[in-house]
Amino acid sequence: MIGKIISVILLLAGLSGMTFSLGWIVRKGNSNRMTRLFGVCQISIILWLISQLLIIFSATSGQKLISYTIGNLGISCFAPYWLMFSAEYTDLPFKRLFRILPAVSVTAIAVVLTDPIFHLYYRNFSLVNIEYATGFYIYQVIYYICIISGIISIFVKQSKLYGHITKQAILLILSTAVPLAVNTLTVTKVLDIGIELTPLFFAFSSMMILLALGRYGLLDINSIAIKDVIDNMDTGVIIYTPDGRVSYRNSFISENIPEYTDLPENSPEVFLNGKYLSFRRSQCNSNGKCIAEIVTVNDVTEYHRLSIEKERSRIAQEIHDSAGHTFTMINSISRILENSLLDGTSDTETLLEYIREIDGLSRSGITQLRCSINNLREDNFMKSVTQVVKTVTETIRGIDVDLCVQGVDDGKYDFCIREVYDNCREALTNAVRYSGADRIDVIIKFLADRLELYILDNGKGCDMISEHGGLSGIRSRTEKLGGNVRFSTVSGEGFSIIIKIPCCNKKSEEEVILNNKSNNCR
Repeated sequence: MIGKIISVILLLAGLSGMTFSLGWIVRKGNSNRMTRLFGVCQISIILWLISQLLIIFSATSGQKLISYTIGNLGISCFAPYWLMFSAEYTDLPFKRLFRILPAVSVTAIAVVLTDPIFHLYYRNFSLVNIEYATGFYIYQVIYYICIISGIISIFVKQSKLYGHITKQAILLILSTAVPLAVNTLTVTKVLDIGIELTPLFFAFSSMMILLALGRYGLLDINSIAIKDVIDNMDTGVIIYTPDGRVSYRNSFISENIPEYTDLPENSPEVFLNGKYLSFRRSQCNSNGKCIAEIVTVNDVTEYHRLSIEKERSRIAQEIHDSAGHTFTMINSISRILENSLLDGTSDTETLLEYIREIDGLSRSGITQLRCSINNLREDNFMKSVTQVVKTVTETIRGIDVDLCVQGVDDGKYDFCIREVYDNCREALTNAVRYSGADRIDVIIKFLADRLELYILDNGKGCDMISEHGGLSGIRSRTEKLGGNVRFSTVSGEGFSIIIKIPCCNKKSEEEVILNNKSNNCR
C-alpha cells in the first residue's frame, strides 16, 4: 500500500512537471518544426504517466488493458519523435530521411489496437499476469534504437561543434537517458526493490526539461535564430572560456581552419590554408571580469586580390603621369639642345644649362618613380592651385605657354590641388608629345561655386578622340571630385580640355560647433 502511495505521488509529480513544461511550450514556444516535435515528445510522456496512474487503480483486466494501451500509445509516439527532434536539434544533414519515422508510430499503434484479434503484442493479458508476444519485443528494440540514436546524435554533434557538450544538451540527454536506463533495469529485474522507480525518474526528467527551457534557452527563438545566423554567416566565430577552452565555433571555422586551437593575434591579413584571413580578438566582460574571449575571422582573399589590382592600377597611372611627363620634358630639351648644337647659336653656358636641366629632370624622375612604387608623394610645392599649375607650365620647353589666372585663389580650392596638378601635367605632356603646337594657353578661373581649368593648344588636333591612360586618368580624377571634363578637337585646329570642379562651401568647425550649441539652447 505504501509503495502504491509513493508511486502515485511520484507519478503526479512527474505529470505536473511534464504538463507545466508542455504549457510553457504552448505559451512561449515558437511555431517551428523543432518546437512541435518536442511538444509531441512531451505529450507522449504525459500519456505514459497517465497510463501508469490508471494501472495502479485498475481493478479488472479490461481496465488494465485500456491503461496499458494508453501507455503504449505514448511510448510508440515518443521514441520516433524523439529521434526526429534530435535530428532537428542537431541539424543533421540527412534529417529529412527521419520524416518516415511516424510510420513506426502508426504501425505500432495499429498492432496494439488490433491485439485482441491478432495477438501480436500480448501472448496473454490478465489482471495478474502479462505475457508479451513477438511484436512487443520487436517494437521495444525499435524504440530503444530510436532513443539511443537520438542521444548519440546530440552527443556527437555537440562534441564536434563546440568541442564539449553544452548544459542545454546535457539536460536533454539526462531527461531521456536516465528514465530509459532505470526502466530497462526495472523491466529486466536487475533493479527490483518493490517500488516502481520509473515515475521517480520521469519526475527528474521534467525538472531537467524545465531547466533546459527556462534557464538555458531551449526552444527560445532568439537563441535558435542567432545561432543559425552565426553558424551560417561568412565570418568565422570562436568563443573561448577564460581557461582557454573552446566554448563555440561556427561552421566557417570548421571548414576553413581545421586546426583552430592556436590562432594568430589581431592581424589584418594572414595567409592560411590557401586563403587570406583577418583575425580580431575581443573580450566579453561582466562586472569587470573576463567571461569569454571572442575571435572573429574574415576571409579577405577577394579584398586582397582587389587591393593588389588597385595598387597596380595606381602605380601604373602614377608612372604614366609622372614618368611620362619627365621623359617628355627630357625629350623636348634634348631636341632643343641638339638643334642648338647644330645651329651653333648657343654659347657654352646655355648648353650647360640645358644639360643641367636634363640632369635635374632625370633625378626628379627617379625620385618620382620611387615615390610612386612606395605610395609616397612630394607635396612640399603643393601650396595652392595657382602654384602647382605654374610649376608645371614652367617645365615646358620648346613651346610657348601662356598662363592666365582669373579670380582669387584662396583656401576654398585647396581640396583639389593634387588633382589639378596631375591633370594639368598630363594635359601639357600630351600637348608637347603629340600636338605639334607652338603655343599653349592655360586659363584658371576661380569662381564662387567652382574652379574651371582650360588648356588649349594650336596644334594639329585629330579626327577622333580616344581616351586611353592619360585622358581617362584626367576624367577619373575630375569625376571623383564631382566635376566634369570635356575634350574637343578639330583636325588642324588644335586640342582643348575644359575641366570644371564644383566647390563645397563648407562652414568652419568653429561655426558648426557654435550652431550646434545655439540649436541645443533653443
